[in-house]
Amino acid sequence: MNDPRPAPIFQHTNPDRYEPTSTRAYRCRCGRPVFFRNSVCLACKTPLGYEALQAKVIPLDPAEEADVFVPASLTPDQPRDVNEPHYVRCANFTSAAQCNWLIPQAQAAQGTMLCQACRLNRTIPDLSDPENQELWRRTETAKRRLVSQLIALKLPVASKVGEDPECGLAYDFLRSQPAEPRVLTGHDCGLITINLEEADDPTRERTRKSMGEPYRTLLGHFRHEVGHYYWDRLVKNSTWLEPYRTLFGDERQDYDEAVAAHYRDGAPLDWGVHFVSAYSSTHPWEDWAETWAHYLHMVDTADTAASFGIDLTHIGLETEPFDTDVLWADDTSDEGPRFLALVNDWVGLTAVMNEMSRSMGQPDFYPFVLSREVVTKLHFIHCVIHASTDQSVENAEPKTDPL
Repeated sequence: MNDPRPAPIFQHTNPDRYEPTSTRAYRCRCGRPVFFRNSVCLACKTPLGYEALQAKVIPLDPAEEADVFVPASLTPDQPRDVNEPHYVRCANFTSAAQCNWLIPQAQAAQGTMLCQACRLNRTIPDLSDPENQELWRRTETAKRRLVSQLIALKLPVASKVGEDPECGLAYDFLRSQPAEPRVLTGHDCGLITINLEEADDPTRERTRKSMGEPYRTLLGHFRHEVGHYYWDRLVKNSTWLEPYRTLFGDERQDYDEAVAAHYRDGAPLDWGVHFVSAYSSTHPWEDWAETWAHYLHMVDTADTAASFGIDLTHIGLETEPFDTDVLWADDTSDEGPRFLALVNDWVGLTAVMNEMSRSMGQPDFYPFVLSREVVTKLHFIHCVIHASTDQSVENAEPKTDPL
Protein backbone atom coordinates (compact mmCIF):
# COMPACT_ATOMS: atom_id res chain seq x y z
CA MET A 1 0.00 0.00 0.00
CA ASN A 2 1.43 3.37 -0.99
CA ASP A 3 2.22 5.92 1.71
CA PRO A 4 -0.23 8.82 1.12
CA ARG A 5 1.98 11.31 2.91
CA PRO A 6 4.18 13.70 0.88
CA ALA A 7 7.84 12.87 0.44
CA PRO A 8 9.97 14.18 3.30
CA ILE A 9 11.29 17.29 1.54
CA PHE A 10 12.37 18.77 4.86
CA GLN A 11 15.23 16.73 6.28
CA HIS A 12 17.70 17.39 9.08
CA THR A 13 21.24 16.05 9.39
CA ASN A 14 20.32 13.70 12.23
CA PRO A 15 18.48 10.69 10.75
CA ASP A 16 16.69 10.05 14.03
CA ARG A 17 13.44 11.77 14.88
CA TYR A 18 13.40 14.25 17.73
CA GLU A 19 12.34 12.42 20.85
CA PRO A 20 10.44 14.46 23.44
CA THR A 21 11.97 15.27 26.81
CA SER A 22 8.62 14.44 28.37
CA THR A 23 5.24 13.58 26.96
CA ARG A 24 2.45 16.13 26.76
CA ALA A 25 -0.19 13.65 25.62
CA TYR A 26 -2.13 11.78 28.32
CA ARG A 27 -5.03 9.33 28.45
CA CYS A 28 -7.61 8.41 31.02
CA ARG A 29 -8.31 4.81 32.04
CA CYS A 30 -11.23 4.91 29.60
CA GLY A 31 -8.86 5.60 26.73
CA ARG A 32 -10.04 9.17 26.10
CA PRO A 33 -7.38 11.88 25.77
CA VAL A 34 -6.96 14.16 28.78
CA PHE A 35 -4.84 17.26 29.13
CA PHE A 36 -2.30 18.89 31.41
CA ARG A 37 -4.84 21.07 33.24
CA ASN A 38 -7.50 18.40 33.78
CA SER A 39 -8.49 17.21 37.26
CA VAL A 40 -11.34 14.96 36.06
CA CYS A 41 -12.03 13.06 32.85
CA LEU A 42 -14.98 14.73 31.16
CA ALA A 43 -15.98 11.43 29.54
CA CYS A 44 -16.03 8.96 32.44
CA LYS A 45 -15.63 11.34 35.44
CA THR A 46 -12.52 9.54 36.73
CA PRO A 47 -10.45 11.85 38.98
CA LEU A 48 -7.12 12.93 37.47
CA GLY A 49 -3.96 14.42 38.90
CA TYR A 50 -0.55 15.53 37.64
CA GLU A 51 2.32 13.44 38.98
CA ALA A 52 5.35 15.70 38.57
CA LEU A 53 8.10 13.08 38.89
CA GLN A 54 6.43 10.89 36.26
CA ALA A 55 5.58 14.02 34.23
CA LYS A 56 2.13 12.58 33.59
CA VAL A 57 -1.53 13.24 34.23
CA ILE A 58 -2.71 9.98 35.78
CA PRO A 59 -6.22 8.60 36.47
CA LEU A 60 -6.98 8.01 40.15
CA ASP A 61 -9.02 5.73 42.37
CA PRO A 62 -9.97 6.67 45.93
CA ALA A 63 -7.97 4.85 48.58
CA GLU A 64 -9.47 3.56 51.82
CA GLU A 65 -8.61 6.79 53.62
CA ALA A 66 -10.62 9.88 52.88
CA ASP A 67 -9.08 12.31 50.36
CA VAL A 68 -6.30 9.86 49.51
CA PHE A 69 -5.87 8.44 46.00
CA VAL A 70 -4.02 5.62 44.27
CA PRO A 71 -3.32 5.17 40.55
CA ALA A 72 -6.49 3.89 38.90
CA SER A 73 -6.74 0.22 38.00
CA LEU A 74 -7.41 -0.48 34.34
CA THR A 75 -9.95 -3.20 35.06
CA PRO A 76 -12.38 -3.60 37.99
CA ASP A 77 -10.88 -6.92 39.08
CA GLN A 78 -7.23 -5.90 38.76
CA PRO A 79 -5.44 -6.79 42.02
CA ARG A 80 -3.92 -3.94 43.98
CA ASP A 81 -0.19 -3.67 44.59
CA VAL A 82 0.32 -3.28 48.34
CA ASN A 83 3.25 -0.98 47.60
CA GLU A 84 1.43 1.25 45.12
CA PRO A 85 1.92 4.99 45.73
CA HIS A 86 -0.69 6.94 47.63
CA TYR A 87 -1.35 10.61 46.89
CA VAL A 88 -3.26 13.59 48.22
CA ARG A 89 -4.20 16.64 46.23
CA CYS A 90 -2.31 19.91 46.55
CA ALA A 91 -4.03 22.24 49.03
CA ASN A 92 -4.52 24.73 46.19
CA PHE A 93 -6.86 22.29 44.42
CA THR A 94 -9.79 24.00 46.14
CA SER A 95 -8.38 27.52 45.89
CA ALA A 96 -8.69 29.95 42.99
CA ALA A 97 -5.46 28.46 41.61
CA GLN A 98 -7.29 25.18 40.85
CA CYS A 99 -4.06 23.19 41.09
CA ASN A 100 -4.38 19.58 39.88
CA TRP A 101 -0.93 18.41 41.09
CA LEU A 102 -0.48 15.50 43.47
CA ILE A 103 1.62 15.13 46.63
CA PRO A 104 2.87 11.77 47.92
CA GLN A 105 0.90 10.90 51.04
CA ALA A 106 4.15 10.40 52.96
CA GLN A 107 5.07 14.04 52.34
CA ALA A 108 1.61 15.21 53.36
CA ALA A 109 1.91 13.23 56.59
CA GLN A 110 5.00 15.31 57.38
CA GLY A 111 3.09 18.56 56.85
CA THR A 112 3.75 19.25 53.15
CA MET A 113 0.35 20.28 51.82
CA LEU A 114 1.44 22.22 48.73
CA CYS A 115 2.87 20.67 45.57
CA GLN A 116 6.31 21.46 44.22
CA ALA A 117 4.96 24.26 42.04
CA CYS A 118 2.79 25.91 44.68
CA ARG A 119 5.57 25.75 47.29
CA LEU A 120 7.44 28.33 45.21
CA ASN A 121 4.90 31.05 46.10
CA ARG A 122 6.04 33.67 48.61
CA THR A 123 3.27 36.21 47.99
CA ILE A 124 -0.12 35.69 46.40
CA PRO A 125 -2.66 38.44 45.59
CA ASP A 126 -5.58 39.54 47.74
CA LEU A 127 -8.15 36.87 46.89
CA SER A 128 -11.04 38.81 48.38
CA ASP A 129 -11.06 40.60 45.00
CA PRO A 130 -12.80 38.30 42.45
CA GLU A 131 -10.74 39.78 39.61
CA ASN A 132 -7.54 38.85 41.43
CA GLN A 133 -8.82 35.29 41.75
CA GLU A 134 -9.15 34.94 37.97
CA LEU A 135 -5.80 36.62 37.25
CA TRP A 136 -4.07 34.40 39.80
CA ARG A 137 -5.66 31.28 38.29
CA ARG A 138 -4.24 32.17 34.88
CA THR A 139 -0.88 33.00 36.42
CA GLU A 140 -0.68 29.69 38.28
CA THR A 141 -1.65 27.79 35.14
CA ALA A 142 1.32 29.31 33.31
CA LYS A 143 3.64 28.72 36.26
CA ARG A 144 2.70 25.04 36.50
CA ARG A 145 3.48 24.60 32.81
CA LEU A 146 6.90 26.14 33.40
CA VAL A 147 7.69 24.16 36.55
CA SER A 148 6.65 20.86 34.98
CA GLN A 149 9.13 21.50 32.19
CA LEU A 150 11.93 22.49 34.58
CA ILE A 151 11.42 19.26 36.53
CA ALA A 152 11.39 17.22 33.32
CA LEU A 153 14.68 18.84 32.30
CA LYS A 154 16.07 17.83 35.73
CA LEU A 155 16.88 21.41 36.65
CA PRO A 156 17.01 22.36 40.35
CA VAL A 157 13.55 23.49 41.51
CA ALA A 158 13.59 24.14 45.25
CA SER A 159 11.54 26.74 47.08
CA LYS A 160 13.28 29.73 48.58
CA VAL A 161 10.46 29.64 51.12
CA GLY A 162 11.38 26.86 53.53
CA GLU A 163 13.46 24.52 51.33
CA ASP A 164 16.54 26.40 50.12
CA PRO A 165 16.57 30.00 51.41
CA GLU A 166 19.99 30.74 49.92
CA CYS A 167 19.75 29.27 46.40
CA GLY A 168 16.05 28.50 45.96
CA LEU A 169 13.37 30.05 43.77
CA ALA A 170 10.30 32.00 44.88
CA TYR A 171 7.51 34.11 43.39
CA ASP A 172 5.73 37.28 44.44
CA PHE A 173 2.49 37.80 42.52
CA LEU A 174 1.63 41.48 42.90
CA ARG A 175 -0.75 43.94 41.33
CA SER A 176 -0.23 47.67 40.93
CA GLN A 177 -2.31 49.80 43.28
CA PRO A 178 -3.56 53.37 42.77
CA ALA A 179 -1.12 56.05 43.96
CA GLU A 180 1.66 53.46 44.29
CA PRO A 181 4.61 52.73 41.98
CA ARG A 182 3.78 50.30 39.19
CA VAL A 183 4.73 46.69 39.91
CA LEU A 184 7.55 45.61 37.61
CA THR A 185 8.06 42.02 36.56
CA GLY A 186 11.64 41.03 37.30
CA HIS A 187 14.17 38.82 39.08
CA ASP A 188 16.34 39.47 42.12
CA CYS A 189 18.53 36.72 43.59
CA GLY A 190 15.99 33.92 43.13
CA LEU A 191 12.90 36.02 43.89
CA ILE A 192 10.77 36.59 40.80
CA THR A 193 8.08 39.25 40.83
CA ILE A 194 5.21 38.86 38.38
CA ASN A 195 2.85 41.76 37.75
CA LEU A 196 -0.56 40.11 37.89
CA GLU A 197 -1.79 42.46 35.17
CA GLU A 198 0.23 40.41 32.67
CA ALA A 199 -2.51 37.77 33.08
CA ASP A 200 -5.09 40.26 31.73
CA ASP A 201 -5.17 39.79 27.97
CA PRO A 202 -6.20 43.36 26.95
CA THR A 203 -3.63 44.93 29.28
CA ARG A 204 -0.85 42.66 28.03
CA GLU A 205 -1.78 43.29 24.40
CA ARG A 206 -1.69 47.07 24.91
CA THR A 207 1.75 46.74 26.45
CA ARG A 208 2.92 44.50 23.61
CA LYS A 209 1.85 47.03 21.00
CA SER A 210 3.25 50.04 22.85
CA MET A 211 6.64 48.32 23.16
CA GLY A 212 6.67 47.11 19.56
CA GLU A 213 6.97 43.44 20.53
CA PRO A 214 5.87 40.68 18.12
CA TYR A 215 5.35 38.25 20.98
CA ARG A 216 4.35 38.72 24.62
CA THR A 217 2.71 36.01 26.72
CA LEU A 218 2.35 35.21 30.39
CA LEU A 219 4.22 31.92 29.95
CA GLY A 220 6.94 33.82 28.09
CA HIS A 221 7.43 36.06 31.14
CA PHE A 222 7.83 33.05 33.38
CA ARG A 223 10.40 31.48 31.08
CA HIS A 224 12.35 34.72 30.66
CA GLU A 225 12.56 35.56 34.35
CA VAL A 226 13.52 32.04 35.39
CA GLY A 227 16.32 32.31 32.84
CA HIS A 228 17.89 35.02 35.01
CA TYR A 229 17.62 32.69 37.99
CA TYR A 230 19.33 29.82 36.21
CA TRP A 231 22.10 32.12 34.97
CA ASP A 232 22.91 32.68 38.64
CA ARG A 233 22.63 28.96 39.40
CA LEU A 234 24.39 27.43 36.40
CA VAL A 235 26.68 30.02 34.81
CA LYS A 236 27.78 32.59 37.39
CA ASN A 237 31.00 31.51 39.14
CA SER A 238 31.22 28.39 36.96
CA THR A 239 33.41 27.17 34.11
CA TRP A 240 30.58 28.23 31.77
CA LEU A 241 31.15 31.93 32.52
CA GLU A 242 33.96 32.67 30.05
CA PRO A 243 32.35 30.88 27.08
CA TYR A 244 29.12 32.66 28.01
CA ARG A 245 30.92 36.01 27.76
CA THR A 246 32.34 35.03 24.38
CA LEU A 247 28.87 34.25 23.03
CA PHE A 248 26.59 36.71 24.81
CA GLY A 249 28.93 39.51 25.90
CA ASP A 250 30.37 40.74 29.19
CA GLU A 251 27.62 41.00 31.80
CA ARG A 252 29.77 43.34 33.92
CA GLN A 253 28.79 46.32 31.77
CA ASP A 254 26.44 48.72 33.54
CA TYR A 255 22.97 47.20 33.39
CA ASP A 256 20.91 50.31 34.21
CA GLU A 257 22.78 52.33 31.62
CA ALA A 258 22.29 49.62 29.01
CA VAL A 259 18.53 49.46 29.65
CA ALA A 260 18.23 53.25 29.49
CA ALA A 261 20.12 53.28 26.18
CA HIS A 262 17.87 50.56 24.75
CA TYR A 263 14.67 52.44 25.53
CA ARG A 264 16.20 55.71 24.35
CA ASP A 265 17.84 54.53 21.12
CA GLY A 266 16.16 51.22 20.35
CA ALA A 267 17.80 48.04 19.13
CA PRO A 268 20.60 48.13 16.52
CA LEU A 269 19.38 47.82 12.94
CA ASP A 270 21.11 44.46 12.50
CA TRP A 271 19.85 42.94 15.76
CA GLY A 272 18.21 40.04 13.90
CA VAL A 273 21.64 38.74 12.84
CA HIS A 274 22.91 38.50 16.39
CA PHE A 275 19.90 38.21 18.70
CA VAL A 276 16.67 36.23 19.02
CA SER A 277 14.68 39.39 19.80
CA ALA A 278 15.22 43.13 19.81
CA TYR A 279 15.16 43.17 23.61
CA SER A 280 17.98 40.61 23.68
CA SER A 281 20.32 43.35 22.40
CA THR A 282 19.83 45.37 25.60
CA HIS A 283 22.44 43.61 27.77
CA PRO A 284 24.15 40.20 27.93
CA TRP A 285 21.89 39.21 30.84
CA GLU A 286 18.80 39.95 28.77
CA ASP A 287 20.26 38.15 25.77
CA TRP A 288 20.71 35.05 27.93
CA ALA A 289 17.21 35.28 29.43
CA GLU A 290 15.51 35.82 26.07
CA THR A 291 17.46 32.98 24.46
CA TRP A 292 16.80 30.73 27.47
CA ALA A 293 13.07 31.43 27.22
CA HIS A 294 13.21 30.69 23.52
CA TYR A 295 14.90 27.35 24.18
CA LEU A 296 12.13 26.40 26.61
CA HIS A 297 9.51 27.46 24.05
CA MET A 298 11.13 25.24 21.44
CA VAL A 299 11.51 22.18 23.65
CA ASP A 300 8.00 22.27 25.11
CA THR A 301 6.31 22.89 21.77
CA ALA A 302 8.38 20.23 20.00
CA ASP A 303 7.65 17.83 22.89
CA THR A 304 3.95 18.50 22.46
CA ALA A 305 4.06 17.96 18.70
CA ALA A 306 6.02 14.73 19.01
CA SER A 307 3.80 13.52 21.88
CA PHE A 308 0.74 13.81 19.64
CA GLY A 309 2.35 11.86 16.83
CA ILE A 310 3.33 14.72 14.51
CA ASP A 311 6.16 13.30 12.41
CA LEU A 312 8.33 16.35 11.85
CA THR A 313 10.47 14.54 9.28
CA HIS A 314 7.48 14.46 6.91
CA ILE A 315 6.76 18.16 6.74
CA GLY A 316 6.36 19.01 3.05
CA LEU A 317 8.46 22.17 3.16
CA GLU A 318 11.89 22.72 1.72
CA THR A 319 14.31 24.46 4.10
CA GLU A 320 18.06 24.57 4.49
CA PRO A 321 18.95 22.65 7.66
CA PHE A 322 21.47 23.83 10.22
CA ASP A 323 24.56 21.65 10.37
CA THR A 324 27.29 20.96 12.91
CA ASP A 325 29.11 24.22 12.14
CA VAL A 326 26.50 26.12 14.19
CA LEU A 327 27.28 24.20 17.38
CA TRP A 328 29.12 26.25 19.97
CA ALA A 329 31.58 23.49 20.81
CA ASP A 330 33.05 20.31 19.41
CA ASP A 331 30.36 18.28 21.11
CA THR A 332 31.25 14.58 20.92
CA SER A 333 28.21 13.46 22.94
CA ASP A 334 24.76 12.56 21.65
CA GLU A 335 23.50 16.04 22.51
CA GLY A 336 24.86 17.74 19.37
CA PRO A 337 22.85 15.62 16.91
CA ARG A 338 19.86 15.70 19.26
CA PHE A 339 19.98 19.49 19.37
CA LEU A 340 20.23 19.72 15.57
CA ALA A 341 17.22 17.43 15.27
CA LEU A 342 15.32 19.75 17.61
CA VAL A 343 16.21 23.01 15.89
CA ASN A 344 15.74 21.73 12.34
CA ASP A 345 12.43 20.11 13.19
CA TRP A 346 11.47 23.39 14.84
CA VAL A 347 12.10 25.42 11.69
CA GLY A 348 9.81 23.20 9.64
CA LEU A 349 7.13 22.93 12.31
CA THR A 350 6.88 26.69 12.92
CA ALA A 351 6.80 27.51 9.21
CA VAL A 352 3.75 25.28 8.82
CA MET A 353 2.16 26.58 12.02
CA ASN A 354 2.56 30.15 10.73
CA GLU A 355 0.71 29.20 7.55
CA MET A 356 -2.05 27.59 9.61
CA SER A 357 -2.35 30.76 11.73
CA ARG A 358 -2.62 32.87 8.58
CA SER A 359 -5.33 30.54 7.32
CA MET A 360 -7.34 31.48 10.41
CA GLY A 361 -6.61 35.19 10.01
CA GLN A 362 -4.44 35.16 13.14
CA PRO A 363 -0.98 36.64 13.72
CA ASP A 364 1.95 34.36 13.10
CA PHE A 365 2.25 31.54 15.61
CA TYR A 366 6.03 32.08 15.60
CA PRO A 367 7.09 35.63 14.67
CA PHE A 368 10.84 34.93 14.80
CA VAL A 369 13.68 34.00 12.47
CA LEU A 370 16.62 32.03 13.87
CA SER A 371 20.01 33.26 12.68
CA ARG A 372 23.10 31.09 12.84
CA GLU A 373 24.47 33.09 15.79
CA VAL A 374 21.23 32.60 17.70
CA VAL A 375 21.29 28.86 17.05
CA THR A 376 24.83 28.74 18.46
CA LYS A 377 23.59 30.45 21.62
CA LEU A 378 20.65 28.05 21.84
CA HIS A 379 23.05 25.12 21.62
CA PHE A 380 25.15 26.61 24.41
CA ILE A 381 22.06 26.75 26.63
CA HIS A 382 21.17 23.19 25.62
CA CYS A 383 24.65 22.09 26.73
CA VAL A 384 24.50 24.00 30.03
CA ILE A 385 21.15 22.42 30.91
CA HIS A 386 22.20 18.88 30.11
CA ALA A 387 25.62 19.20 31.71
CA SER A 388 24.00 20.42 34.92
CA THR A 389 22.34 17.04 35.40
CA ASP A 390 24.27 14.31 33.62
CA GLN A 391 27.59 15.84 32.53
CA SER A 392 26.71 14.79 29.00
CA VAL A 393 28.98 17.44 27.47
CA GLU A 394 31.83 17.36 29.95
CA ASN A 395 34.28 16.69 27.12
CA ALA A 396 33.03 19.52 24.91
CA GLU A 397 35.68 22.14 24.17
CA PRO A 398 34.79 25.65 23.00
CA LYS A 399 35.90 26.60 19.50
CA THR A 400 38.39 29.44 19.27
CA ASP A 401 35.77 31.39 17.32
CA PRO A 402 32.33 30.00 18.32
CA LEU A 403 30.50 32.45 16.07
